[in-house]
Amino acid sequence: MTFTEFQLHPNLLRGIEALGFEDPTPIQNDAIPPAMAGKDVLACAMTGSGKTAAFGLPILHHLMGRPRGATRALIVTPTRELAAQIVEHLEELAAHTKLTCAAVFGGVGAGPQERAFRAGVDIIVATPGRLLDHFQHPYAKLEQLEFLVLDEADRMLDMGFLPDIRRVLAHIPKKRQTLFFSATLPDPIVGLSREMLHTPVRINIERKSQPAVGVRQSIYPVAEDLKPHLLLELLRGGAVTSAIVFTRTKHRANRLSEFLDQHGVDAVRIHGNRSQVQRTEALKGLKEGRTKVLVATDIAQRGIDIEGLTHVINFDVPHLPEDYIHRVGRTARAGALGDAFTFVSPEEEGDLRAIERAVAKKLPRVKVEGFDYAKRPEERFEIPIAERIAQIRKRKAEDRARSFEKAERRAKAEIEAKALAAEKAERRARAGAEGSARPGASAGANPGDPTGSRPHHRRRRR
Repeated sequence: MTFTEFQLHPNLLRGIEALGFEDPTPIQNDAIPPAMAGKDVLACAMTGSGKTAAFGLPILHHLMGRPRGATRALIVTPTRELAAQIVEHLEELAAHTKLTCAAVFGGVGAGPQERAFRAGVDIIVATPGRLLDHFQHPYAKLEQLEFLVLDEADRMLDMGFLPDIRRVLAHIPKKRQTLFFSATLPDPIVGLSREMLHTPVRINIERKSQPAVGVRQSIYPVAEDLKPHLLLELLRGGAVTSAIVFTRTKHRANRLSEFLDQHGVDAVRIHGNRSQVQRTEALKGLKEGRTKVLVATDIAQRGIDIEGLTHVINFDVPHLPEDYIHRVGRTARAGALGDAFTFVSPEEEGDLRAIERAVAKKLPRVKVEGFDYAKRPEERFEIPIAERIAQIRKRKAEDRARSFEKAERRAKAEIEAKALAAEKAERRARAGAEGSARPGASAGANPGDPTGSRPHHRRRRR
């Protein structure tokens, strides 16, 4: 089919043409017709398959012929980056319409988001947590909502968002059209889809068993402690124009970024602890060519589209083959060529074998000419996890010992203070008893009057 055969509004076709889209992708071919017909959709499709247009175009088409003034479509996504990208893509598709979109996510001020709710923007794209925060206020009532999209539902399951999704459902009308997209369909996701969908059209786009044809994959066997130096060697070689370097943890992303900066390579980082402003600036720098290297955790593996990215480098081997496919899919977009390098230490060979089974081929091994694989680094890139745990335990034991000593000193001081107070009270009591025992010492006594009575003063007569 062609986009014109979907009978989309002419102004949307202008947006599609401006973006250079020619033929619909498989998910667009299968999902747009039932969505245009008002049916619920359950689609199993991978990231990068054209999902945003698959659910976005039918919604935009229907919204154009209806009265404005209230939010009528809600798209829920797992990450801030994906929410921002969906808004950007929808705005491109709707460039020749008056429809409005807004992103709602954490890490930024809530003021502009509140104004978007109050203004009744046509489409809100939100992450679950911040959306629930807004639902606590009267301005965020979505009583006229007509369309709900749940994107990357399996990712939400991985991130523990399913309870939040169920809470979101309690705040929106039951009568609506729902479009449900997920790369996989594990049992919890199937259960959630049954709660959300009414006699849906089921679509299953064949999963990618390997990355796009344009991705040149290669394996770089290297000792764990030499990985930073091998990366430095490759970046200094001149072949890498722009790269995302994936690490397993936030700590390693921070440490690697610092290491590269110390050795003259301009690198930025993106992970869950970075603010939204920092993340946006990091991505913008890479897109505009001001930064050569973006160090990231898997938060950036889905939903990030950087045109012309030449390299993806797996500093750490991902534990899941699916994550590997998502990572390397950041390069070789839209038919371009790209390289995916994966550093593999002896300890990571098991994960590599699982990846090779998933992509159904043995990936080529590469040794960098001139690199000293036998050298021992002067400084450690990272303290081994077992040693870090031992250090943490030692520090906690020392903290407990100091706390115990402080408690002992405090208890001793309290005992001494109580003893001193008791001694003072006893001295005061003795002094009072001795004073009461002296003759004529009763209170208010007249020394000249043996009866101790007070003198009687007669009033003068006038």
